Amino acid sequence: MARAVHYGGERRNNAFISVNCAALPENLIESELFGHEKGAFTGAIQQRKGRFEMANGGTLFLDEIGDISPSIQVRLLRVLQERTIERVGNSESVPVNVRVLAATSRNLEEEMEKRTFREDLYYRLNVFPILLPPLRERRSDMMLLTDHFLQKYSGLYGKNIKRISTSAINMMMAYHWPGNVRELENCVERAVLTASDGVIHGYNLPPSLQTGEETQTAILSSEGADLATLVESYEKEIIIDALKKHRGNAAASARYLNTTQRIMNYRIKNLGILSENYK
Repeated sequence: MARAVHYGGERRNNAFISVNCAALPENLIESELFGHEKGAFTGAIQQRKGRFEMANGGTLFLDEIGDISPSIQVRLLRVLQERTIERVGNSESVPVNVRVLAATSRNLEEEMEKRTFREDLYYRLNVFPILLPPLRERRSDMMLLTDHFLQKYSGLYGKNIKRISTSAINMMMAYHWPGNVRELENCVERAVLTASDGVIHGYNLPPSLQTGEETQTAILSSEGADLATLVESYEKEIIIDALKKHRGNAAASARYLNTTQRIMNYRIKNLGILSENYK
């Protein structure tokens, strides 16, 4: 989202610098953001520009802003107000022209009540808030993102993945995705790695999607399902996949599955499958 804002605006030809505030040790984040002079501290063997200077004229994205310490919050507030920075070990002010985007998974209103996040910094940053709902609340985006990651990792691993089976789609749509888009991407990468026939099946997905009790998204009854039900469900998935592959042609699907057309038609009828839906 931050990259979309940057590359969709007037600063697109200038730098986009991203900083994960949660990943930087507290004793280094000040130097990373504002830079330092040679000899400012042990190990500072030369002058170094900070991320604000690197992003001058462009955009600085501060991810997980809620994790920075109170002392850094004070310095950050000053930079936002005065549009100048001071390198560690130097009192000279350096002007910067930076658009600052900040993101957090924390509830900053609660953090302000606990006095762990400065109220003045919050309102200084909160000029134009953009709420990005969790993935489970925007399921219409899920298959678009899945297709994107499918193309990405199919190319990366040299696989020809053509589609996702109906059962796999149902499992993905039922899951609650606590890890949001990152978890979805990891899920698709795993599925591409384990796929063997050009199709992502339900069994290619991680165990967390396959077990309703673990995901809290079980769609079976509270008593579970017996073996016959599970086998029938798996058989139905296989037949539907074959019909999709052969555009609803039952005879071709039977040959593909190494069975007779009579048996195929019998199973299609018993399982309540409408082959014409896959033409």
